[in-house]
Amino acid sequence: MTADQESSLNDMGAPHACETRARRGVVAVIRRGARRCVAKWRPILLAVLLIAATGLPASVYCFVYRPDQLINATAAQHAIKAASDGAVAILSYSPDNLNRDFANAKSHLTGEFLDHYGKFTERIVAPIAQEKHIATHASVARAALSELHPESAVVLVFVNQRTESKEKPDPVITAGSILVTLRKVNGSWLISKFDPLL
Repeated sequence: MTADQESSLNDMGAPHACETRARRGVVAVIRRGARRCVAKWRPILLAVLLIAATGLPASVYCFVYRPDQLINATAAQHAIKAASDGAVAILSYSPDNLNRDFANAKSHLTGEFLDHYGKFTERIVAPIAQEKHIATHASVARAALSELHPESAVVLVFVNQRTESKEKPDPVITAGSILVTLRKVNGSWLISKFDPLL
């Protein structure tokens, strides 16, 4: 192989300086275009991500969490009212209207406590109330929700009870607290336990 042939082979295998500059120029143009594109889209992409980052938690709060809070607040108010009304009905009676008063109280009760209350009032409370002419009237001083579940609730009720009798015509006022357990029956809160606290 001669020197001329070698130089022509070298010329074919190696790119010319013009081709190298042209390739570099094309690559530089592509890079500049990509940078401009990224520079234009970066703020837009950042804004979209920022909106999504704040919008998603806000929509979850508005559509999922907030309605649950409202439902729970409403359910809590209904449970507290049912416990308060039931406590007043259980603890209030007069000898002239025992059947009506006991029937009213039973309308607030459910389960085993309903059975227990019926037997207790029939065997113990009614005979004593009629014999000694005892009348009691209860009022709720305060009530607070202790637990709330979809089908049950526990309410702490503070009551004042005024008792009058033939033997003691001057009213005796006592204060007490009761832990009232409620159960939801056919959409209504009914008392399933009634535990006086000392």
